[in-house]
Amino acid sequence: MENLDIYDEYMNKVGTESRQTVHERGLWHKTVHCWMYDDDGNAYFQERADSGKLYTTASGHVLAGETVRDAFRREIMEEIGVDTDASNAMPLQIGFWRQDKDEKNWHDRAFAHVYMNKLSIGFTDFHIQSDEVASVVRVPAKDCVDLLMGKIPEITAIRMTQNDTNLVIVNVANFLVAPDETAIIKYGHILQSIMQVTNK
Repeated sequence: MENLDIYDEYMNKVGTESRQTVHERGLWHKTVHCWMYDDDGNAYFQERADSGKLYTTASGHVLAGETVRDAFRREIMEEIGVDTDASNAMPLQIGFWRQDKDEKNWHDRAFAHVYMNKLSIGFTDFHIQSDEVASVVRVPAKDCVDLLMGKIPEITAIRMTQNDTNLVIVNVANFLVAPDETAIIKYGHILQSIMQVTNK
């Protein structure tokens, strides 16, 4: 059973509960949103297997006893098969995430820790967890910002599956957002951070 540390609304640890209990009762916990980039100013999105939408490079819960950096390294390894040095990961922000799905008795209250780190492998080195991730998609961060701001209608990206690479056309509808979110609000800060750190 997967256990999570739980917190009050001020991020003080108050105990540990099972993941199921955390979501049934809407308890505050930590998640990590992992972003990888390269020196050419590209951002790496995962294509979710369940929705076909583009999301973080990897993401998930911070398990009981884990640090956020430990969880960053584990999630990147589990979802795309890359062993990264999380000690170099840059913290970008902590978001306060609330979402309820009453029909499923599922309540999310998460401190979402957003970190990014430089990727230093080639396309053939990804080992994608196919039950969660359909592919990894590489997009130029600057072009992606222009797309999400509505300056251009689409961009060309490189899609990497476990066995192949190909070019794909990406538009705003391809990005995973919640009903009350926009793609530029959800992803713009990360993309701009990549542009700043790479000067691209």
